Amino acid sequence: MSASTHNIKLKLAPLALLAVAASWGFAFLVMKDAIERQSVNSFLFSRFALAVVVMVGLKPSILKRLDRDLIYKGGIAGFFLGSGYIFQTMGLARTGIAVTGFITGLYVITAPLLAAVFLKEKITKFTWFCVGLATFGLALLSLNGWSIGAGEFFVLLSAFCFGAHIVSLSQWSNGRDAYAMTVVQLAACALLSGIFSFAEGFQTPPDFGVWSVIIFTAIICTALAFIVQTWSQAHIAATKVAVILTMEVVFAAFFAILLYGERLTFKIALGGAIVVAAMFLLVVKEKK
Repeated sequence: MSASTHNIKLKLAPLALLAVAASWGFAFLVMKDAIERQSVNSFLFSRFALAVVVMVGLKPSILKRLDRDLIYKGGIAGFFLGSGYIFQTMGLARTGIAVTGFITGLYVITAPLLAAVFLKEKITKFTWFCVGLATFGLALLSLNGWSIGAGEFFVLLSAFCFGAHIVSLSQWSNGRDAYAMTVVQLAACALLSGIFSFAEGFQTPPDFGVWSVIIFTAIICTALAFIVQTWSQAHIAATKVAVILTMEVVFAAFFAILLYGERLTFKIALGGAIVVAAMFLLVVKEKK
């Protein structure tokens, strides 16, 4: 790879991740009604299974690229991702949405911690400053109260799982086919969520409204988003990825205000500005 091509990818990767964060922020809103009419695990299974079917249907030749190494490492990454969604769901059933959003966003801390421990990745003081800044911004965006219980514990486990997923992709996505890696990850997610959904009694999508949300989240927010994330993480450090993806909460607040008429308070505006500042500082610092 030439130096110019590498530089272009370094510039495009943060923007691509920002687009992923935007799609997830929007998905958080459109899923709200759907998961009230279909159980969460059944919804997750439908979403991940459809994403796999669509990806393989569009490119069936990808199955020939699934060697043992890719299946093993993609499967581990997918296990972390699927576990994150399941623990997050278990926590959401026991605690509030705002607290769930904040604790989930703590992958901005768990990712660099895991990278430092398992990958021996050196985390600079400036990077930790940006991580702390993003965490403070997330708290302003999400928290209106605090309590510790089983729900919060499950969501904290999800933050570690999402952090592990980010770290594993940073370690293993480079040099591997992003499309094939994504198929394996999503198949692992479908398997995990399928086990839980069929154990509790699988519920089919009840109407066109739920089906439309499943189709949108499966194609845009799952298949396309994780292809982009897998590709981007071949070019970006795990800590930087975690900070950029915290923009999901900012986009969720933005779309809620724009499309649902929710009130923009000073606290929300300040929290969003702080998260954006943390991301901008980290991206600019790395370029320099």
